[in-house]
Amino acid sequence: MIVENVAFPGGRHCETTALGALLRHAGVELSEPMLFGLGAGLGFVYWDAKAMAVPFLGGRTKPLEIVRTVGDRLGLTLDVRETGSSGKAWQHVEEALAGGRPIGLQLDSYHLDYFTTKVHFGGHTVAMYGYDDTHAYLLDTAQQGGAVTTTLASLARARAERGPMTARHLSFTIAAPTGPPDLGDAIRAAVRDNAHAFLHPPIANLGHRGIAKAARLVPGWLDRAHDPSHDLPLAATLMERGGTGGALFRAMYRDFLAESAEIVDDATIRRGHQMYAAIAPLWTEVAAHITAAGQTGEAAHLARAGAILTDLAERERQAMETLSHA
Repeated sequence: MIVENVAFPGGRHCETTALGALLRHAGVELSEPMLFGLGAGLGFVYWDAKAMAVPFLGGRTKPLEIVRTVGDRLGLTLDVRETGSSGKAWQHVEEALAGGRPIGLQLDSYHLDYFTTKVHFGGHTVAMYGYDDTHAYLLDTAQQGGAVTTTLASLARARAERGPMTARHLSFTIAAPTGPPDLGDAIRAAVRDNAHAFLHPPIANLGHRGIAKAARLVPGWLDRAHDPSHDLPLAATLMERGGTGGALFRAMYRDFLAESAEIVDDATIRRGHQMYAAIAPLWTEVAAHITAAGQTGEAAHLARAGAILTDLAERERQAMETLSHA
């Protein structure tokens, strides 16, 4: 069973790629940066746990928050289902595909056959558009191959996995409203909401406070890491190339603001775009210093990364203060 015309070429981030594919199939064409921005997706988390080699630096909101927020912003009919039953979960897939709709799935990418780097990530999202007796047909990011396949058994394991950021066999489908969406008000509201969340995080690990915390703690990562030559470059790769669109999602948010400035005549959004255009390269520089520290064992690279993060915490606070008035 195959649903035709399911595509989202060049997708960089898993959730916006899956969302974009489902929306395109429903007749709504939006760029990936626009989807990310409308979903108020930009964030920051310094996530640490005893079992982790080094902490994780994340640059976006929780899994599926972008999908839910875009659904609300654009008046989409979003049907999200979760179940503890693998049998019911497969029925949800069959019902969607039999009805001619692709379906989004949240799962753990560790189990997918086409992933060459085996790291557990329970917040991965794909669009499924078909299956046969042995394989599922999925749409993933361009980095992962775009249109790919995995065995039905591996898909079942990926959906059933439990742990950080996983969901209970979560799936979602989308039906678009009639007529094109009015983006002007949606953009302004999304920008303001994202700014408010970033400026007023509930705990110190999040938002601009989280970046400042990272600035204090990253310089100690050489002592923390079990295998610095592996652990630090991997952490940097997840920041720069792990489905973030570059610069820990800041490049994608920069592009969202640039596109938004062409849709709404707002000097505040134009100023925000200029600020994030300057911010994004600094995150790439942070990742480069973390990589170099792991490769050379030289703590000076982490000290430099910490200094840049201190600067970024203030730069992003100022940028979001500006955008809060959009």
